[in-house]
Amino acid sequence: MKTENNKTEERCTSRPKTKNQRKGETRPNGLLFSSVLFLLPCQATASPADQPMGMYFHKKTYVEQPLPSFNAAKPLLPEPVLPSKPEWVAMYWKCWQLAFSHLRQPPQGSPLVSNWLDEAFSPNIFQWDTCFMMMFARYGHYQFPAIQSLDNFYCLQRPSGFICREYREADGAPVHYDFDGGMFSPKGWKNAVNPPIFSWAECESYKVTGDKSRFAEILPVLEKYVAWLNRDGDPGAADWESNGRRSHGTPHGLYWNTPLGSGLDNTPKPTDPGCGWVDMSCQMVMQYDNLATIYQELGSPDKARVASAEARAISERINRWCWDETDGFYYDVSADGTKFRKKTSCGFWPLLAGVASKAQAARMVAHLKDPNKFWRPMVFPALAADEKEYEADGGYWLGGVWAPTNYAIIKGLERAGDEPFAAEASERYLHGMAAVFQQTGTVWENYAPESMAPGNPSKKDFVGWSGCGPIALLIENVLGFRPDGARQALHWNLRLAEPHGIRQLRFGAVTADLLYDGKSTVTVHSNAPFDLTINARHIAIRKGDNAIEDVALPNHKAAP
Repeated sequence: MKTENNKTEERCTSRPKTKNQRKGETRPNGLLFSSVLFLLPCQATASPADQPMGMYFHKKTYVEQPLPSFNAAKPLLPEPVLPSKPEWVAMYWKCWQLAFSHLRQPPQGSPLVSNWLDEAFSPNIFQWDTCFMMMFARYGHYQFPAIQSLDNFYCLQRPSGFICREYREADGAPVHYDFDGGMFSPKGWKNAVNPPIFSWAECESYKVTGDKSRFAEILPVLEKYVAWLNRDGDPGAADWESNGRRSHGTPHGLYWNTPLGSGLDNTPKPTDPGCGWVDMSCQMVMQYDNLATIYQELGSPDKARVASAEARAISERINRWCWDETDGFYYDVSADGTKFRKKTSCGFWPLLAGVASKAQAARMVAHLKDPNKFWRPMVFPALAADEKEYEADGGYWLGGVWAPTNYAIIKGLERAGDEPFAAEASERYLHGMAAVFQQTGTVWENYAPESMAPGNPSKKDFVGWSGCGPIALLIENVLGFRPDGARQALHWNLRLAEPHGIRQLRFGAVTADLLYDGKSTVTVHSNAPFDLTINARHIAIRKGDNAIEDVALPNHKAAP
């Protein structure tokens, strides 16, 4: 069922049916669940009704704030300089224009507590859409603090720690969709959890803003959330709120989700009780690692060490159960550890989570570079092209090219140290997006992997998470800027042998223009001192004008 007014129904087309067989009942070994308070089970409440919401979040009511306009904000936004690719720059500004047109205020009577950046698809807010939008919106933080969009999920958190993947804007009603019962099906609670990446979005925003004041405010929310996720859970259980996302009674002790809950809708995934998903488990690793960062920044090193230890314990289980040495790929597993042998974009989350070793990462990259699998005309399809379910027009998640999975894969390549391929993949993706942009004048929810066309189905004007490529990947992986606002520092992975740079890049208290002349000189104008690293060369930038001579590029390359 597909309607413009109900994003859930469109995104839930053709989901694989849930299996009902239960497998092994062995407890996993080596778990650290009792190590610290946020790892302990919380008291559950079985009824979803009549419970106080948002008790762990400080913000309780909405204080009206005006919404900025794109025209007013544009002179203050980062301005990419890339004369050889005017279509990429035009697409960049189109994404910002759409983003500002999608800013929203809570309607009268709504329990939402903050203005937000909306995915502009339906009258609901969506968790993982919002988290991924933060990856590009952080570059416009000083014109609109989009990170506050997450407040509207935190304020609706249940006492158990549960946060729903989707809420109605008008009244905050949690949407728990299932095919046989619609948006509020009693059977739909198992589908109500999105990828748990709140803490990643918060930490990535911090890298640009340098403002850690939010950390103390959100930490109680995130602690209760991870505690709920870390409960044993069964997708068939009637007592949904007592059931978290750690697979009950299995030797692997990994984490599960459902195709609808994960947002992957019709991607081939295991759905039997006790299954373990590599992507969900890696997202738990990231969550603990990001909690460790938050603890460290707040001066709690002991808690940081415990969170890091939990991340490592989950990583070990992922490598033990999900890695296939013969195929060189990470697979989901059934309850007894049998591998679910479908190559999807989900298998690359171990790169981003830091789970994969250098040798494992190299083998994963080989799959991404294989034209018979993931290196298609438009990269990267959600499902490998040699899988029988693959559809050339995308088929939604049966080969569609999606911003969130592309951003996660490319950031994984970056973390694994393969900067050249991260840049090459970013350029190929932007090349495809720009071709469609020139044909249609806009950006789309997803794209077809075999042609320069929107996916089937796909919604236009989707900024939304589709701003990740034209804004974030352009700044970070094509132009090569990596800000660290907390430390007043900037790394520039300078690689293009042509004039390029950026103006009005703001990180922390710094606003700077950085331009490379295409020969050997970089000029910097800054409102404040900061530490600049160009490739491996460190420069102390003064307030005002700076000139850096004899700049060497590691690989002389022009944008394709």
